[in-house]
Amino acid sequence: MKTLYRQFTVATLFILAISILIGFSIANIFYVTVTKDETIEQNVAIAEEIISTVQNVPYSDESFTNYLQAVAKLGYQIALVDSSGEMQFFGKPFDDTAFPEQAGLVLSENEVYTGLDNFTDDIFMIGHFTNKLHNTVGVPFERNGEPYGLFIRPDTKLVSTDIHSVLIGFVVAIALVSIIGMIWMARQLTRPIVQLTEATKHIARENYSFPLDIRRNDEIGQLSESFNLMQKQLQHNDSARKSFISNVSHDFQSPLMNIQGYADLLKSPGLSDNDRLAYTSIIDQEAKRLSSLTRQLLLLTSLDQGAYPMKTKEFQLDEQLRGVVRKYRWRLEEEDINLSYQLAPTRFRGDAELLDNVWDNLLTNAIKYNKPGGSIEIILQSDDTGITVTFKDSGQGIPEDALPQLFDRFYRVDAARKKDSTGLGLSIVHQIVTLHHGTIRVNSRLGTGSEFILSFPHPVPTQY
Repeated sequence: MKTLYRQFTVATLFILAISILIGFSIANIFYVTVTKDETIEQNVAIAEEIISTVQNVPYSDESFTNYLQAVAKLGYQIALVDSSGEMQFFGKPFDDTAFPEQAGLVLSENEVYTGLDNFTDDIFMIGHFTNKLHNTVGVPFERNGEPYGLFIRPDTKLVSTDIHSVLIGFVVAIALVSIIGMIWMARQLTRPIVQLTEATKHIARENYSFPLDIRRNDEIGQLSESFNLMQKQLQHNDSARKSFISNVSHDFQSPLMNIQGYADLLKSPGLSDNDRLAYTSIIDQEAKRLSSLTRQLLLLTSLDQGAYPMKTKEFQLDEQLRGVVRKYRWRLEEEDINLSYQLAPTRFRGDAELLDNVWDNLLTNAIKYNKPGGSIEIILQSDDTGITVTFKDSGQGIPEDALPQLFDRFYRVDAARKKDSTGLGLSIVHQIVTLHHGTIRVNSRLGTGSEFILSFPHPVPTQY
């Protein structure tokens, strides 16, 4: 497997090598275009200065030789060639003393020889440092009426030793620091990734409490923070899932046990007609409760998974609310509850079937938890900012500490409300309102009633 650490190391080394190659190429280009000509001119000037000194001072043969030896000790390699081709060398010996053909023009044509222009067989400026006779400059001169050629080059090993040492040390230091820094940086980058990988393995095993302590002020730090948030959310979702399964099991088990128990009682041969009717009525109620629970669970699951087919259309929202009121008119009269409404004519675009569940849940709750002789008020308002629907009742009210959990699944405020409630109605209301990009707020005080306020944005203009 190609680890990120290995890929980062290889990439850095590759970039380092390319950088060295590019730097070397730029240095050679600069040498060829600028430094080489200056070096040739400098060496020619030194050779001419030596000849000028020899010609102006009448040296004897021995003194002439001593003079050239003294110049060589200053850091030069010298070759003295006479007309017969014999050569004398002063200073450090040349590795290759082959006499270039072009250098012969110094004696025959009195031309200046510049061997640095001819190192085509070496890589770039490396030819400048080759210790060969052809890598010199040559100038003609006469002594005692005989033509000579003086070929000279700086002894690079003597003259440039310190510079080379510093340069090599500098390059090696940069390379070492770059490699060590790269390795350290690679470890710094890959260590938190390894930790994140290990954390994901624990999450795959449903361990949502794996400690992940990565404190960085960069993208990896942001990733770590997001991962911790995800881990907490997954832990919360896991707890909610287990609680959901437990609640569903309990809510299914209770009516099923009642149905089974009363069904067994119906088998008793001496059962009276009144008891039989009572038991049958209980079985019917529990069956309806199971049916309602199943229907709500299916709806809630569809909403969660995004599988519910939204049937969006324009409709009169005020007419839909009036229809819900008419549907429960008998129950309002039975409970002796006074209902009033103020419904502004409003066109709305949404899923009428889903919204019917919202009004149904809110109205039945307002009836169920109201007081005998109480009241319910429904208000529908529409303006340029949005649509507001309010359900207000004078019922039991909701404790303040229960409001934050009111829309949680299977949450019921107290034991007195568990008999005819599945704990899913308000959760479904919240899901449907959110699906329509709306919000829902609750104002309630224990003993004085509750007020549910639903707000929807972007109303459709009223049409008739």
